[in-house]
Amino acid sequence: QVQLVESGGGLVQPGGSLRLSCAASGFRFGDYPMSWYRQRPGKEREWVARINSLGVGVTSADFAKGRFAISRDNAKNTVYLQMNSLKSEDTAVYFCNAESVRGSRWFPVFDPWGQGTQVTVSS
Repeated sequence: QVQLVESGGGLVQPGGSLRLSCAASGFRFGDYPMSWYRQRPGKEREWVARINSLGVGVTSADFAKGRFAISRDNAKNTVYLQMNSLKSEDTAVYFCNAESVRGSRWFPVFDPWGQGTQVTVSS
């Protein structure tokens, strides 16, 4: 059974940092690109960042550029999101998922999603 378990969220002040982790199991982790997504209150889930299967190529949403960094450790079946210079707008539940590309479009692979981890940025 596929499992995606996010952790590392919490309450942080504006300008602060958090490091999120996603522990994956039940599939060949090293064969898949992985992404982070987030869902802000009252909004649709949005994509944050993606890393390729080998961990040598990354891309991210505009709001994340220069502030968030995705990484992975295939030996540990874990993907990370280092979040710096956090803003109140970053308050959201953060999720991870494997990714598949079809016709130049990327899609999350697994359903259901994990429970996510709550990030709250507030003073």
